[in-house]
Amino acid sequence: MHRQFKAVGISYRNTPLEVREAVTFDENQAKQFMTMLKETFGVDEALVLSTCNRTEIYYTSSEDLASKIAGLIDVFHGLLDQPAAGYFRAMPYEEAVNHLFEVSLGVDSQVLGDIQITNQVKKAYQWSADEDMAGPFLHRLLHTIFYTNKRTVQETPFRDGTASVASAAVDIANQFMHNYTAPQVAVIGLGEIGANVAENLKGATADVCLVNRTFQTAQSHAEEFGHRAVAYERLSEVVKSAHVVISAVQAPEPIITSSLLSGNEHPKMLIDLSVPRSIEEAVEEINGVLLYNVDQLQERASQALKRRHEAVGQVKAIIAESIAEFNNWSQEMEVSPTIKRFKQALEDIRKAELARYVGKVDEQQAKMLEKATKSMMQKVIKLPVLQLKAACKRGEAESLVGVLNDLFNLEKEESKPAE
Repeated sequence: MHRQFKAVGISYRNTPLEVREAVTFDENQAKQFMTMLKETFGVDEALVLSTCNRTEIYYTSSEDLASKIAGLIDVFHGLLDQPAAGYFRAMPYEEAVNHLFEVSLGVDSQVLGDIQITNQVKKAYQWSADEDMAGPFLHRLLHTIFYTNKRTVQETPFRDGTASVASAAVDIANQFMHNYTAPQVAVIGLGEIGANVAENLKGATADVCLVNRTFQTAQSHAEEFGHRAVAYERLSEVVKSAHVVISAVQAPEPIITSSLLSGNEHPKMLIDLSVPRSIEEAVEEINGVLLYNVDQLQERASQALKRRHEAVGQVKAIIAESIAEFNNWSQEMEVSPTIKRFKQALEDIRKAELARYVGKVDEQQAKMLEKATKSMMQKVIKLPVLQLKAACKRGEAESLVGVLNDLFNLEKEESKPAE
């Protein structure tokens, strides 16, 4: 079973954004697609991981279904006129397992060490479990990955600091918000950077309002991330009342000026992520106003990113250890049915021999025989089982399985009808 695990997918590394957008899956679509995989190809275990940067299907099958699954994705999304199947890349067992580890831990993320991807993998895993598409192999693999993620956080600096301008902005905003019991935050402009800021503020203990020239865009992001949308016409009101203002607007000249903030009544942090600047530099001269610009945040992000790059080797070493342990488990799982049949065959022999003495021994003697024969059986079983598990690690289990099957007629034991 363990060598049947495979993957097929696309990512930001090899596929343009417009193609990635066309093949994304939300929760309901992912669940529908897994049902299609089961009904169409007989796939019993599957994981659909779909983010803005990647769409990857992990599955178990004795055959390579990569091209068929890619074609099914085109059919599912109605892309027959402009198919995306040609962008999808197949990954065999070793590559698929290693890739899922690196994706889940942020090693393969567009922003190195991205913490959001781990939660996205957890959601994908939950969807698989909901649809009964996560069997013993996938359960063990994902729990091993989550444990490895904890090791990475505890043992390396890979997740220290923030490695993108958007996350750096939210990081310093969160520190500032601790000064207030009910902080108010305004995010102005919801292009790529502004949307990333809004996403990073999801779950923040603050009243977060989103302001955008196109109100429908603000509404859409507000619903997605649990914030509220405010019309652009109320910009002055929002800026004056907010404790933190994060601006990511493309404008020919500043939209937040010192005159707008004259008479400021409380400490206020302004974060300008725009190029050219959308916040007038002179606002910093106003009492209680603290201003950060994109260069300052980029410096913070660059320092964190440098530390993360330096820690990649440590993370990959931890991943290699986890994969080795996981492979040992999965290989042992391959021979566990044989071990079970072997134990049952010896147990049947033991019980058959004891049955010959029923009525010939008293109750105390029967108990002694039961205990003695069970102990003997455990000692007989121990060495073959240890040898079989050791053979798994050497990749030589198949020959020993054959020997045990022949010696104890285990295949026949398995097919013997229940009485």
